[in-house]
Amino acid sequence: MIEPHQATKHWSKVEYLHETVRNPNIHVRGTHSYYSNAWSGSFEESVVRYLYGDDYSLKAWEPAWPIDQLHIGDYVCIGAEAVILLGGNHTHRTDWFSLYPFPEFILESYAGKGDTIIGDGAWIGMRAMILPGVAIGEGAIVASGAIVTKNVTPYSVVAGNPAVPVKLRFPATTVEKLLALKVYDWPSSKFEALKPLLCASDIEALELASSRYDEGNA
Repeated sequence: MIEPHQATKHWSKVEYLHETVRNPNIHVRGTHSYYSNAWSGSFEESVVRYLYGDDYSLKAWEPAWPIDQLHIGDYVCIGAEAVILLGGNHTHRTDWFSLYPFPEFILESYAGKGDTIIGDGAWIGMRAMILPGVAIGEGAIVASGAIVTKNVTPYSVVAGNPAVPVKLRFPATTVEKLLALKVYDWPSSKFEALKPLLCASDIEALELASSRYDEGNA
């Protein structure tokens, strides 16, 4: 059972992101995504790195380039000590002879990588690392300790360094049907009504129940 935020460390302690995230460059959809922070600091303190918008950066300097954003879907589960890297190349140009961020060349040295997106229903394993500009698809699993350098397709499992696809969670036809159902766009009443079928693996039953629910509430 998931317990509310507690002062005492415990394996089931979680932090609901919509309640705690304050950085204006982090966008959390819905009210169910959480960080399992029993063995670390808060989500913004320990998981998100190099993202402008924390208390220090807001007071210390003004960015001279567009800020890459972090988008987190609903029903996302993020394991303890995961790391989400933002901030592009952090002013270390690998195509220059010198990697050092000299102040007089700081503007030229920065290169953004684009927004980072974690799709609805994804699960980020303990101590996984997501590099800048990566998109994690709906329902995807990033294995513990994986380092994700490329986009992850929906309902797939990736593992390793660099992370590579291991398998699809379901047959490709089932994944297509799941994506077509747009489960995470359902109103809360429909989601609650069909939750028993979401906590199962019969796609035909889920499709039928979704259709009947829509017909009954048209």
